[in-house]
Amino acid sequence: MASGFFSVLDDVAALMDDVATASKVATQKTAGILGDDLAVNAEKATGFLASRELPVLWAISKGSFINKLIIVPIALLLNAFFPIAIIAALVLGGGYLAYEGVEKIIEFLFHRSKKGHEVIEQNEEHNSESEKEKIRSAITTDFILSLEIVIIALGAVLDKSLPIQIITVAVVSILATVGVYGLVALIVRMDDAGYKLIKRSDDRGLLSALGHLLVKSLPVVIKVLGVVGTIALVLVSGGIFIHNIEYLHHILSHWPLLAREFAAGFIAGLLAVGVVTAGKKVFSLFKRAQ
Repeated sequence: MASGFFSVLDDVAALMDDVATASKVATQKTAGILGDDLAVNAEKATGFLASRELPVLWAISKGSFINKLIIVPIALLLNAFFPIAIIAALVLGGGYLAYEGVEKIIEFLFHRSKKGHEVIEQNEEHNSESEKEKIRSAITTDFILSLEIVIIALGAVLDKSLPIQIITVAVVSILATVGVYGLVALIVRMDDAGYKLIKRSDDRGLLSALGHLLVKSLPVVIKVLGVVGTIALVLVSGGIFIHNIEYLHHILSHWPLLAREFAAGFIAGLLAVGVVTAGKKVFSLFKRAQ
């Protein structure tokens, strides 16, 4: 009886050891997309009042966990019975990421400057709907990035047994959510940490200098993450297209991979923005005609 119990413990230990090894490999393979995920979500989680930053980030984090609870079992089932559906989902998601990234670039390059009274009027509007919309957008983007993380992690353990696949993908998903949103929380609260250091040191000495550095650095960090996050959206979408559409995989193969991914994502984003803009105009004309 005792030997049977210890045999089970040995099996569990062996399984955990295999899972740890597989998780390490899967995490290394998803490191690139996790970096993009961090940049994108840090950009998405900023722009709120200081009192709303953590509640908004918590709402997005919960949405991210729900995304992964949906994605992991579906990805495992589709991989076993209908793998082509995963490719289709990735490509559709890539189209959405390309649209978001290129729309931001177009808005930055061509948006009209707003007068002071227009800005004041917009800031005085009820912010709850705007906040909810930003949270929904962030969760939608997270869903697509999570899908790619899960698929990459799953691809790293396809030669393993089903229990190892399930546990490894679950571990990577949890680590991705906790790691990414934990770092985002640290970034958006840099200024608060800086103010506390300044107050604690009576605005004197090394701690005060560090506090001022944190406060002054936050706007720069946010701007950099905004640019990096936008570029990451285009690159991730282009990578999805190039790696999952055979025809695109061989076009301009002499170009550096990064340039090919950006070109593919940017062109797809331009097409998506054109289609969406045309659709909005047609819908607007249809409503007026009624």
